[in-house]
Amino acid sequence: MNPRRFFQIAAASLVALVICSCEEYPPYGVSGFYPRAAPAGWWHDEGASGSPKIIVHIGEQKAYFYKGKTVVGETTVSTGKPGFSTPPGHYTVISKDVDHVSTIFGDYVDDYGSVVRSNIDARKDSRPKGTHFDGARMPYAMFFRGGYAMHQGYVPPFAASHGCIRIPRGMASQFFEHAPVGTPVTVTE
Repeated sequence: MNPRRFFQIAAASLVALVICSCEEYPPYGVSGFYPRAAPAGWWHDEGASGSPKIIVHIGEQKAYFYKGKTVVGETTVSTGKPGFSTPPGHYTVISKDVDHVSTIFGDYVDDYGSVVRSNIDARKDSRPKGTHFDGARMPYAMFFRGGYAMHQGYVPPFAASHGCIRIPRGMASQFFEHAPVGTPVTVTE
């Protein structure tokens, strides 16, 4: 066999192996596309008692769950980005919806389910012809001020939402389960 032909076949096989391998690429952020999602947090309420309350620190991008005076949970969060800030203040959980789907934020998709325009505000962004609105899924939503809620979502290590407080998977269900309607929510800078 011709050595040149052998090396061409070997090189093509190596390229095919790399392209078709099951190896996952590094998470977003490592290669510069998007930052890696922040770690979730912790929950330990064994033996803790007292009234629940939630404190969200915008500057830290963290939320703390208390039972009485004891912190039983801590999580990273992603609050409102510039232009869509999360309003500081003292609130209470006014309603809850375990399977909430937004009627305002989401994507415009075509009839095949392909996203034509993503991360839209249906009140402001015009709908491209041939598309329909697909609302963003917001599991474990706890509304605390009008349309503002804490809910499960993507949590980069910075403020990135439209004003809601996003909580990572795993922690959102804990906060939801332990915070009945009426639970105080304090949002601080």
